[in-house]
Amino acid sequence: MLEVKNVSKYFGGLAAVSDVSFSVKNNEILGIIGPNGAGKTTLFNVINGFYKPSKGEIFLNGVSIGGKKPYQICQAGMARTFQIVKPLRRLSVFDNVVASAFLRAKSKQEAKQIAEEVLKFTELYEDRDTLSKGLPLGKRKRLEIARALATRPKLLLLDESFAGLNPAELDKSIEIIKKIKENGITIMIIEHHMKVIMSISDRIVVLTYGQKIAEGTPEEIRNNPEVVEAYLGGEG
Repeated sequence: MLEVKNVSKYFGGLAAVSDVSFSVKNNEILGIIGPNGAGKTTLFNVINGFYKPSKGEIFLNGVSIGGKKPYQICQAGMARTFQIVKPLRRLSVFDNVVASAFLRAKSKQEAKQIAEEVLKFTELYEDRDTLSKGLPLGKRKRLEIARALATRPKLLLLDESFAGLNPAELDKSIEIIKKIKENGITIMIIEHHMKVIMSISDRIVVLTYGQKIAEGTPEEIRNNPEVVEAYLGGEG
C-alpha cells in the first residue's frame, strides 16, 4: 500500500531523516519506534505532505505522493493523527467529526451520518454534544482518531495515540485500533509505549538519529542486539 524509497529530509545541514526505506502492506499494523529525536514524526510529516522530501520517493497504492499537499494525500486515502491533539475547541465532539467527514460527504446529511457511525465506533457517541475543549485527554486522543476515520482512509497514521493514557484508556484504545484493522484499514503507528507497540504491531521499523537500524516482527525486534543497545536500554 505504501512504499517509502530512500527518503531524506534536511533542515539546513541537519538530516532529520536520512535514506529511509520501507513498505507497508495492505491491512497490517506497522509500528515505528525509536528514541526521542530519532526522526519519527518528521518521517510522518514527509509521508503525509507537511514536509516535502529532500530526497527519495513515496508511493501510495503505486501512485507517487512525494511533495503533494496534505489535503491531496488525504483525498488519496491517507489520514493521520497528531502527537499534540488540537480539536476544534469551540465545537462539539459531533461537529468536529462532521467537519472531517465533509472530505468525502456530498451533503450535510451524509456528513452527519458518517460522524454518527464513527462516534459509535470509537465509543464517543455519548459525548457527542460535549465541547471538545472539555474532554479529558484520553477522549481527546480518541476524538483525534475519530476525526481521521471520518475522512474514510485506507491508511491511517497514528502519532503517539497512547501517550499519557491511564491503563483503562490504554486498553480501550488498543481495542479500537484492533477494530480499525478488522475493518480493513492499514495502520502505521509511532509509539513509545513498548508493551503496546509489541502487542499490536505485525512488523516494526526502528529509527535512530534519522536512520533505519532495524525492521522485523516484534519478536525479531525484541531480540535484536542493535535495537536493545540503541533503544531498549539493555532490558530486552
